[in-house]
Amino acid sequence: MRIGEKRRFRRDPLAYIDILRRRSGTEVFRLPRGGYCVRDADLAQTLLRSPEYNTGKSGFFNELLPTRDAQVEVGHAVRNLLRAGLPRYRAELTRAVTALPAVSRWPAAGNTLVHRCLTDLLLHPQSPVRTRGLTDQAMRGGVVFHAPRAWRRARAEFLRARLLTALTEEVRHRRRHPADEPRDVLDALLGACPPTEVTDRTLAELHLMMYRAIVVPISASLAWSVLLGCLHHTSDAPWPWPADQVVRETLRYRPVPWLLGRTVPHVVELGGVAFRPGDLLSASPYLMHHEKGRWTAPEEFRPERWEEPGEHGSYVPFGAGPYICAGAAVAQTLLTESLSALTRDARLTVTGGDTRAVISEGNVPRPFVLHRTPRHGGTEHEREGR
Repeated sequence: MRIGEKRRFRRDPLAYIDILRRRSGTEVFRLPRGGYCVRDADLAQTLLRSPEYNTGKSGFFNELLPTRDAQVEVGHAVRNLLRAGLPRYRAELTRAVTALPAVSRWPAAGNTLVHRCLTDLLLHPQSPVRTRGLTDQAMRGGVVFHAPRAWRRARAEFLRARLLTALTEEVRHRRRHPADEPRDVLDALLGACPPTEVTDRTLAELHLMMYRAIVVPISASLAWSVLLGCLHHTSDAPWPWPADQVVRETLRYRPVPWLLGRTVPHVVELGGVAFRPGDLLSASPYLMHHEKGRWTAPEEFRPERWEEPGEHGSYVPFGAGPYICAGAAVAQTLLTESLSALTRDARLTVTGGDTRAVISEGNVPRPFVLHRTPRHGGTEHEREGR
């Protein structure tokens, strides 16, 4: 990529891939960081759903698990644990929102809020103090959330190694003294991963990976929901939309996974382009969610579209097909609960908001400041937490 193109990509990465899509004379176009992306939503659905491109293990887990069946079992175990833990999340959410300053810097404040509410589900309170302390340091030190500066990334690698050592010791202890029922994500993983198939160290790495896969997308989507809702409703009146509509529209307008990749298994022609085995071919939820002719005014943020018939095109914020996120419904519930708690009986405004994304490990918003002012009373939507 030329220097000018790199600058354009950094300035507004989502707008830039839309330009690449429109410039392309074929149904497949090259991506700025390598690989290819399909233009058309129907072709994208084929890529995401067809058995031809979705065989074998999911690349999400790298080589941490031996089989696809093991991957599915792990996904279901973690999803079930989080679903059962929703009451605990809600209780902590009330305390966390009450403690939120009137003026806070996002997305960092949202990262802290979501992490605080999930901490006991990720690693239960009776876990060793040292291990829980290291997970808190990992959240702040660039292990859980991507560190923007090189020196912080170097320090994060050192912290990551210490955390993995502590988690490996905890895995070893829990395998010798198993719990009757899963208390946290680590217990859920232990139940789904026999020691004959997954080593203690590998399970520790799997826990850290799932830790990040849960906290980071929820935090980023919550920050986008707050920002977009505030930018599109600037009056003193409460938001006119239920929280679930804002969340759905946010996941359409700014989906955190902006690319979903598949490895081409054999020589194939797709969209008029020939591919070799091993080539990376992707579908873009962002492009699918903004395709003209399939959505009404796709460039507009309109939460009310989710109560109107005929407003929806291809909607894949959590993927689609065999590799769809197992915890999609739970993640959407956690997001809706979080946004409901933030907006309930409060007026939200932002300064410094910018709808251009930063592409880190997903699509995240640029920094902004949230002003949260308590109200007295509240609307019916707010009182019901909708």
